[in-house]
Amino acid sequence: MNRSTPGSSGHRSTPGSTLEYSGSPPSVPLSAALVAFTNAKFAEGLSPLTIASYTVDLGKWIERTGDRDTSSITASDVSAYLAWLRTAYQPQRLNGKDHPLSPKTIRNVYVAISSFFRWAERELSIPFPLREVRLPRMPKTAVPEFTREEVLAMIKACTYSREATTVLRHAFIMRRPAASRDVAILLMLLDTGMRASEVCSLTIGNVDLKTGKVEIRQGPQGGAKGGKGRTVYMGRTSRRALWLYLSKREDGREPDAPLFVARGRRPLSRGTLRLMVTRMGQKAGVQKAYPHKFRHTFAITYLRSGGDVFTLQQLLGHGSLDMVRHYARIATSDVALAHRKASPVDNWRL
Repeated sequence: MNRSTPGSSGHRSTPGSTLEYSGSPPSVPLSAALVAFTNAKFAEGLSPLTIASYTVDLGKWIERTGDRDTSSITASDVSAYLAWLRTAYQPQRLNGKDHPLSPKTIRNVYVAISSFFRWAERELSIPFPLREVRLPRMPKTAVPEFTREEVLAMIKACTYSREATTVLRHAFIMRRPAASRDVAILLMLLDTGMRASEVCSLTIGNVDLKTGKVEIRQGPQGGAKGGKGRTVYMGRTSRRALWLYLSKREDGREPDAPLFVARGRRPLSRGTLRLMVTRMGQKAGVQKAYPHKFRHTFAITYLRSGGDVFTLQQLLGHGSLDMVRHYARIATSDVALAHRKASPVDNWRL
């Protein structure tokens, strides 16, 4: 049996360490490296949604770049691809409209490629080619949030169907069969700041209706980004709405049953949840209604009400304070504006 000796070609590794190559990096096609990369991310416990996003972004990149040797990719290759996305790529939209990728989408592609090559640097000893490629700039935009009036209008829209008219009777409206479920979902989204995937992954046993404690499970089954579990809380009104919904279900006390179900008692999916929120927004006349907007509204309202950024970071499940600081800047600017409007000295013209 041949054994490698110090200074010999091939690779060397030590228990618990990253594989290191003493010679040239191995020749690995991008497609094969992508499979190994996604397997590694599954092993790390990343969210299936994050991995799926990486797979799509990297797959499109490989399709454009060609299935080349992973070690042959340069900074110029990556820069050229990002420039192509910004200037020449024509995405196929479901609505048929023709508009370019947003800066955030291009930034996400950069993050996917960067994560891939960080893994390749560690596992294949391939030099990191993005050191000379700057993170695409993303203009600062206002964080969208709902107003109190918009939320009330959406809750009202959950209760009744659109007005219907028949030949034999006057116009009428009916109570929607899913009214109690949809109201409970909207209130939970607003009261906890949970992601749509987290809400859809909850079981009845994850919620304590007496205390309002909600356990978001660790790992992919919990729907949390990065697979990190955490605890959030619901207030009295949200708990009552959820109790009303569960009291009408035959399996309302089974801890392993999905918390929210669609037709046929199937667990509610993210797509169905998003569609429901969008439709309630349209019925209520609320522009751009989608689940994540409730998360923004929760965060900003929490800080306006005196909450601190560190607790908010834990409640939202963010790994860093970057996004939380963004919420804090919005809340602080609101306070400054309110003072300018209400300043006694200025208003009394002293």
